[in-house]
This record gives sequence, structure tokens and C-alpha cells, in this order.
Amino acid sequence: MNAAIDVLSPNRVISKQTVRWLVGFQLLMLFCIWLFSSTVFLPKPIEVFHALGQMWVEGLGAELITSFYLNLQAIALSTLLSLVLAYLTVIPFFRPIVSLLSKLRFLSMVGLTFFFTLMATTGHELKLYLLVFSVSVFFVTGMAEVVASIPKEKFDLARTLRMGEWRVVWEVVVLGQTDKAFEVLRQNAAMGWMMLTMVEGISRSEGGVGAMLLNQNKHFHLSAVFAIQLTILVLGLAQDYGIGLLRKIFCPYAGLTLERT
Repeated sequence: MNAAIDVLSPNRVISKQTVRWLVGFQLLMLFCIWLFSSTVFLPKPIEVFHALGQMWVEGLGAELITSFYLNLQAIALSTLLSLVLAYLTVIPFFRPIVSLLSKLRFLSMVGLTFFFTLMATTGHELKLYLLVFSVSVFFVTGMAEVVASIPKEKFDLARTLRMGEWRVVWEVVVLGQTDKAFEVLRQNAAMGWMMLTMVEGISRSEGGVGAMLLNQNKHFHLSAVFAIQLTILVLGLAQDYGIGLLRKIFCPYAGLTLERT
């Protein structure tokens, strides 16, 4: 009874077991709503799973590998580019440049596609450039905020240990914020999956799950659309879990910090 009251009360701390029960109950409730929904535009679970099996026979697995490889490349390049730019904000000369790049997140891809098409030599490069841009403008914004929010006391502490300024940057900004860099990566990596359908629709030479999704949506095969979307969701959740696992491996101290705060 007390657990039920805590779940419905503001600012209460609940146990991990209660969280598991709560998540399981809500998932079951959503599944029942999906199962008994009378909306004609929402295919039934059995139709979706039947479409998933059919799409898998038609090559959904191979298309997922193609899209996952593309997204992995985009995340790697975006991470490298964004981290370098964010760390460079410790130098005053680069702060206006990074600030300007962060403002580009408001731009639409419609006007930029032609620009990236001129830069790319293949369809794969075009898709990669579009994904890298889409993720980087948000990634660099988040990381620049992380760097800017580092307390001045941490820099002063490093200087009292007779570290040079570049050593201070390495210890305080780069190594000291690794756990937050993983968290920003985790938050922005999902952007690649959101943009995947658009970029694979622009260049369909390599196929991909986004191109397959557009084809099914064009012919109004809703069960197939839901099957592909659920597959992307599962793969995206696995990616999110993987990044979180890497954060725990490389930054085991992060969890201890959160518990103390």
C-alpha cells in the first residue's frame, strides 16, 4: 500500500523493484490498448508480427545491417568532430565559431541537401554527410555547454598541482568530463535514426531500412510500416544501452557521483 502511495506522490524515491513492476505494468497496459484498439489505422499485433516475418524474408535483416553501419559511421565522425570543437572552446578564438555552428541546428535540410550533394562523390557519402551534420550541430551544442559549466575551482585545483594550461585542459576538460561526453553522445545518437529515413530516401543506391520504410509507407502497408518502426526502435534501444554500458565501463566513478548527489 505504501509503495502505491509513493508511486503516485511527488518527489518520492522508490525502489528498483518497484520501478520494474511499474514499467512492466505500463508496458502491459500499452499492449492491451494496442490489442483492443478499434482504430482502423492501427494494425493489430498479429498483423505486425506477420508483416515482420514477411519483411525479414524480403531482406529486412540485410537492410538493417546497411543502415546500422551507416549510422555507426555517422556517430563516430560526429563524436570526433563535436568533441574537438567543444574542447576548443577553452581557446577564446574558437568560441564564436562553435557558437555559430551550434545555431545551425535550426536550419532545414531542404536547402542544405544541394550543398552536400555537390560535396559528395557517391550516394553513401551524401547520406553520411547529412547524418553527420544532423547529429553534430546538436552534439557540439551539448558538449560546449558541458565545457562551459565546469566549475572554476577545478581549474584552480589543477593549477595548484603545478600543471601547465594544456595539461589542465587534458585533465579537467577532456578526462574529467568523459562521463558527461558519453551522456551527451547517448542523447544525440538517436538523432541519426530519426534522420535515417530522410537521407536514405534521398539516395537509395545502397538500400537501407529507411528506403524500405518509405516504400511500404508509399503503398500504405501500415502493418509493414509498424513492423519496421518497431525493429528500428529495438535496435535504437540496444544502441542506447550499449553506449550506457560503455559509460559504466570507462567511467565507473560516474555512478558513484550520481549517488552522492
